Amino acid sequence: MEKEKPVNFTYMGQSFGDMNDDSSAFSDCNSDRSGEFPTASSESRRLLMACVSENSDDLIRQLVADLESCSIDEQKQAAMEIRLLAKNKSEDRIKIAKAGAIKPLISFISSSDLQLQEYGVTAILNLSLCDENKELIALSGAIKPLVRALKTGTPAAKENAACALLRLSQIEENKMAIGRSGAIPHLVKENKIRAVQVGIMKPLVELMADFGSNMVDKSAYVMSLLVSLTEAKTSLVEEGGIPVLVEIIEVGSQRQKEIAVAILLQLCEESVVYRTMVAREGAIPPLVALTQSGTNRAKQKAETLIELLRQPRSGNVAARESDVSV
Repeated sequence: MEKEKPVNFTYMGQSFGDMNDDSSAFSDCNSDRSGEFPTASSESRRLLMACVSENSDDLIRQLVADLESCSIDEQKQAAMEIRLLAKNKSEDRIKIAKAGAIKPLISFISSSDLQLQEYGVTAILNLSLCDENKELIALSGAIKPLVRALKTGTPAAKENAACALLRLSQIEENKMAIGRSGAIPHLVKENKIRAVQVGIMKPLVELMADFGSNMVDKSAYVMSLLVSLTEAKTSLVEEGGIPVLVEIIEVGSQRQKEIAVAILLQLCEESVVYRTMVAREGAIPPLVALTQSGTNRAKQKAETLIELLRQPRSGNVAARESDVSV
């Protein structure tokens, strides 16, 4: 493919050449999914960035004002340009937030116009790259609209909503709110490994332990989807998940017990270390009870897990796992 040639042009009496657009450090979740910028060096993109380099404050104020326009086309243009500014200039992310862009952008996420929704979602994603903005975005009511976009938006809106929620979840106060919003199953579907990396296991364990939250079933189910990953197993143990799962087997509903025993079985199948931890937590008596009174599936898994927990510790396996951090 022929490489695009540098373009030089004049604007407001100034000459501009091809601009360096190195945004590789922007995000693990690339925001450019809509195709409104055909190439990274399109003239409109360079023109905007050239103007911003001279006086971003004035342009930001104008763009934020345009977000409140009665014209949907002006709203789209403003959201698109704010999205671009927030992606490419880290110092402008705080300026954009302070100028009052967050609330109107959040309102776009609920728009029936899918393109406007997509621009709103992605602008919020780019603004969330700044730690100073994460709390404000959540407090401004972004979580529920982002969850709706995650469920029903365009493919690009879904992907960017997932990335935005994962970034917001990096703030401790946001994790439980995101967990209770119903977002977790959809986030897991989008990217299991990324969900674990940003710390989703801790709120899952906390939700499983909160029997009054009506979230035990849902959080345990999501945990069962993740625990096949080695990273998830490690995080589950580090966050104190084993005693929580054993308690669920003791006092949970039939459905909760079935999910909990399935998780513990996945945890223990290939790890003598984890088997020892589960046995020491007192799992065998409730597991025996489950073989008598659980669902057929729970009975089978409980019997298999009991056999694993009662196996003598293998010296070879122990040697292989001696460097496992628990």
